[in-house]
Amino acid sequence: MYMSSERRTILNKPSWLWLALWLLALGGTNRAAAQETTRVRDVVYGRKFGMALTMDVWRPAKQSGIGVIFLVSGGFKSGMDLVDSERFGAVVLKPFLDRGQTVFAVSHSAQPKFNVIEIVPDIHRAVRFIRVHAKDYGVDPDRLGILGTSSGGFLALSIATAGKPGDPAAKDPVDRASSRVQAAACFCPGSDLVNYSEGRSVVERDPVKAAAMFGVQDLAKEEQIRALHELSPVEAVSKETPPTLIIHGDSDEAVPHQQSERFVAKLAENDVPYQLITRKNAGHKWPEMSKDDGLRADWFDKYLQPTVGKHE
Repeated sequence: MYMSSERRTILNKPSWLWLALWLLALGGTNRAAAQETTRVRDVVYGRKFGMALTMDVWRPAKQSGIGVIFLVSGGFKSGMDLVDSERFGAVVLKPFLDRGQTVFAVSHSAQPKFNVIEIVPDIHRAVRFIRVHAKDYGVDPDRLGILGTSSGGFLALSIATAGKPGDPAAKDPVDRASSRVQAAACFCPGSDLVNYSEGRSVVERDPVKAAAMFGVQDLAKEEQIRALHELSPVEAVSKETPPTLIIHGDSDEAVPHQQSERFVAKLAENDVPYQLITRKNAGHKWPEMSKDDGLRADWFDKYLQPTVGKHE
């Protein structure tokens, strides 16, 4: 059947118009998707006695190059189930993601199966893994911050004060990387296990639970004290310790506020930039904790600029 070219053109107009509108809508959908935060689950950063050590990675749509290591820890227990809720991503992580900071939520081996002496190496391993794979996640390996709350804060300070250079002879490239970080921000962290409260060690304060938690239950008292000294972040503060922010309630009965006072005093002695924010009449938790995450995110923005020194 013959059809004039004029009629074919008229009939084809709606088809081309529909295609153009469809492509436009598809492009809009793709742009909207590109602007969303993406979450990569169950990244294995190490293995321990046949058990996988994992982290989840939240990548904002527009990344600043800053990597934030969020230690999932409470009472030295861990597991992504502690943070696998809509609130964690939508509220807790929002200040970091809004600033373009990529968040690595790290789970570690946990109490009661593992003690703190055994847990600390997990965090070193996590930092090394993140540094080696930083560019895969859009992060600058020289701009890593670490944060935690309570036991997570203790572990964060342990890394901040005692991050180590890698072993150049190691077969595993992860072990060849540094575990040092360039900034730290903690809520209510312990730091001095020997003088934990009123001149007593953390073990003297709670002999049964704390001794097992810190792995010193089978040691004589002198050996216990020596081990607690070695575990205490306050003992490892040096001029190499990165800028540190601590926010702590002055009525905290679980982790006395004096822990943070002693720690920042040691930072001051070593000319390390720091800030201690005291929440008046607050205990181990306070209602505005989620708002204070904005202060931690600001701290990382301030001290994790591209000019920060390179890792070793």
